[in-house]
Amino acid sequence: MIKKTQIIGFNTSIEGTETFYSLNPASGANNEYVFPKATKEEVNTAAEKAAAAFQLYYKKSGEEKASFLEAIAEEISNTGVHLITVCSSETGLPPARIESERGRTVNQLKMFAALLREGSWVDARIDTAIPDRAPVPKPDIRYIQIAIGPVVVFGASNFPLAFSVAGGDTASALAAGCPVIVKAHSAHPATSSIIGKAIQTAAINTNMPDGVFSLLFGDGPAAGMELVKHPDIKAVGFTGSYKGGKALYDAAVSRPEPIPVYAEMGSSNPVFILPQAMNERGAAIAAGYAASITLGVGQFCTNPGLLFYKENESKFKNILKLEFEKANGGVMLAPAIYHSYTKAVEQQLHVNGVVQLATGAAAKGNESNYATPVLLATSSETFNNNPELSEEIFGPASITINTTGKKEMIEIAKKLSGHLTATIHGTEDELEEYKDLIHILEQKVGRLVINGFPTGVEVCSAMVHGGPFPATTDSKHTSVGTAAINRFTRPVCYQNMPDALLPAELRNKNTLGIWRLINGVRTNKDVE
Repeated sequence: MIKKTQIIGFNTSIEGTETFYSLNPASGANNEYVFPKATKEEVNTAAEKAAAAFQLYYKKSGEEKASFLEAIAEEISNTGVHLITVCSSETGLPPARIESERGRTVNQLKMFAALLREGSWVDARIDTAIPDRAPVPKPDIRYIQIAIGPVVVFGASNFPLAFSVAGGDTASALAAGCPVIVKAHSAHPATSSIIGKAIQTAAINTNMPDGVFSLLFGDGPAAGMELVKHPDIKAVGFTGSYKGGKALYDAAVSRPEPIPVYAEMGSSNPVFILPQAMNERGAAIAAGYAASITLGVGQFCTNPGLLFYKENESKFKNILKLEFEKANGGVMLAPAIYHSYTKAVEQQLHVNGVVQLATGAAAKGNESNYATPVLLATSSETFNNNPELSEEIFGPASITINTTGKKEMIEIAKKLSGHLTATIHGTEDELEEYKDLIHILEQKVGRLVINGFPTGVEVCSAMVHGGPFPATTDSKHTSVGTAAINRFTRPVCYQNMPDALLPAELRNKNTLGIWRLINGVRTNKDVE
């Protein structure tokens, strides 16, 4: 048995007497790592350290913060095969997937480091004074984005690296200048511990303030809720279920000082197939759709759970059925996730008018928590009369819905709630003809995909991984891409501030060479 500790700033702590084990979901047996649950005192210490660290950290230069992020990336790269072995034992994910995810985690840290080094992200705006303006003089006013304060991040179950301890929420918050406290996900605590140590080491080696990062463990909601309610915490990042995200949101907005919660809470990601595209490349669409549903055992938040197409296309339905029957399932990330998946499938099958169109390959061994892919089918009438059919099934399942054509597709689209993505397969002429559908869907989602599949989120400056409620709690922001930094900042302006006291980004001489809006003109020149 290897007992792990909380990471609180530059120290470790092991005050708690209640413990839980790391679990191997494939065997159903405990791993060798045991974790104490964070106590209320440890939560308070982490929050107080973060608040003290904030006073120093948010004033760090872009270069200093960039070096910190790059040091984290290097430490994670140096975790070697040990990280891969531990993560695979905790998640059931294959080593190749974990290696790929480590690369993504490292690259997004470097992406934010590059953003900081370039520096224009602060959106500096300068309106110079006009002292002789009539009837009243115009003051000198200068605007910039600054860090909001200590942030709590909840690790996600389905991406133990890229959306977890050093994932996008942590990277973007640290880039903004916010200390971070991570509540490790109980499905991969040993993996979280390895990454937490890497961040702690990087913080020490780059002379960051003690408390800029902490990592706490627990297998229930207690520590998480205490963090969200702590007065020193100023924002929350979360990826997970609707129930969990909404509970955190409700707690955060009911505080004496409400704080923002950026919660990604799931999505069914509807796909619409237009008739001509189906006729021309139905086989390719069917194969791609089956692969998209079952990728990662369906445990992606962008998994396409709803498919709409014109009825009487029996040829396509048969092709899709055959493709799905060839699809493999796999071990899910945790027993609770597996049980939720099987329960959700059973509930939809109990709806009158829903049939099981196809199932994928069953387990070949005796793996625990093995999810078999399931493809359901129903009519548009049944779908419209049973709103629960539009809810996300987290796992390798999807439901196909026959429609009568364009008019009905548009009516269904109007009734959809918020999603992370929507997809349309159509020819160029059809897309022009179905512009109304496009216009409706762009109001419902954060990313609209044309002739592709939503699984796979490119980490780049233009990506939007978000969407209207209930996909997220704030549709104005993204959790992937450089724009994610804006979740953890707020604007402040300085009026008639002496030049020497201004942030470097706002001084008359543009020593950083960044782009600024000066008297309404975007430029990288000095203020004249």
